[in-house]
Amino acid sequence: MAAVTPSRRKAAAQAPAAVLAALLTALALLATLAGCDTRTNPTPAPTDAALRHLFDQHAAAVLHRDRTAFLAGIDPRAGRFRARQQQVFTNLAHVPLAAWSYTVVRTGAFPLPPAADGARQAAVQVRLDYRLAGYDTRPVSATSYLTLTRRGGHWYLADDGDGTASGHRSDVQLWDQSPVTVVRGARSIVLGLAPDKALRGYAADADDAVPEVTRAWGSDWPRKVVVEAPATLAQMASLLGVGATAYAGIAAVTTGEPGVNAAPADRVVVNPEAFGLLSDFGRQVVFTHETTHVATRRSTDGHTPLWLSEGTADWVAYRDSGRTAPEIAPELAGDVRAGRVPAALPSDTDFRAGSARLAQAYEGSWLACRMIADQWSPQTLTAFYRAVARGGTLDAHLRGALGLSTAEFTARWQAYVRKELA
Repeated sequence: MAAVTPSRRKAAAQAPAAVLAALLTALALLATLAGCDTRTNPTPAPTDAALRHLFDQHAAAVLHRDRTAFLAGIDPRAGRFRARQQQVFTNLAHVPLAAWSYTVVRTGAFPLPPAADGARQAAVQVRLDYRLAGYDTRPVSATSYLTLTRRGGHWYLADDGDGTASGHRSDVQLWDQSPVTVVRGARSIVLGLAPDKALRGYAADADDAVPEVTRAWGSDWPRKVVVEAPATLAQMASLLGVGATAYAGIAAVTTGEPGVNAAPADRVVVNPEAFGLLSDFGRQVVFTHETTHVATRRSTDGHTPLWLSEGTADWVAYRDSGRTAPEIAPELAGDVRAGRVPAALPSDTDFRAGSARLAQAYEGSWLACRMIADQWSPQTLTAFYRAVARGGTLDAHLRGALGLSTAEFTARWQAYVRKELA
């Protein structure tokens, strides 16, 4: 825009009103034209129909293993992204997919850097829903933040990392990391990046866990387990969207657990580094514990305290182990012998990764659920668990199932802890 010098300002002030108005209109037009830089102004969003066409075509290409159609939806000028997506397509080759679809959650989802070649761009948040054939009754969902570019009248996928700088990180799947090997057990399926021998071991452990969980919990769950087995702790952390240290000492987690990224269809995710240090007994305890979380998922919600969900999972895992209470709860046993009996049932914060009381939280919860099963019945424990998820206060459910208030239950648990661990 041309600068307005002092002499021009003076002339403008002395001009007739019509001339002045014309001058101001011209200056405004120049300012508007100067601002029409497509590198800084928001780009018009793609239409709903264009987005639906792009993502429906891309989903169909994945589901039908059509590499040509898959690549047709990716920007031909986005060389690095295109190469990564070709590898992802290859990595998915053996995954038994029953469904794969995308839903656009919103456009303009994050700020975009200018395209190097001036192409029109759009930032979209997308939800991926997929199901494994024979295992998932409901879809598993994941979120992606994608950059689209428009070329030759068509929109293309161009990148999946532009949103990271503004905190919009796409969820990571196994097939984003490496080719996925699939091992099928009698009651399980393992999707893994680890060596075949390890994957077969995970399938055998999961197969053994399923009937134990069914015997304790009942048959009202799919009685199948999906295991995800990364090859490293770093890969596991990436799958869960956490730092590598968060689960360094934890052998496995289930995605439906509170505090872990929840999914309608659970996945048992193995930490190969911690799991590899376990004995055969330890492996079976871990898989039975995690499989219990899969079985109880539909009866677990925000009303369920972690002491109940984790304690029940450990009760199922240890109920026929033949181990003594001090062997199963050594940290809490040491506290009790030192005269430190817990003042209250474990809180949800006690279960956070890195908590100083993490071991005691699990051990105390196990004893609380074991006490209910021993002093009332296993059926009382599982019925109580299901009832809590239906709403209402924990105190009301304790009174209804056990005839005890929360305070009375806590006192009885403290006495049980002393008796079992002293």
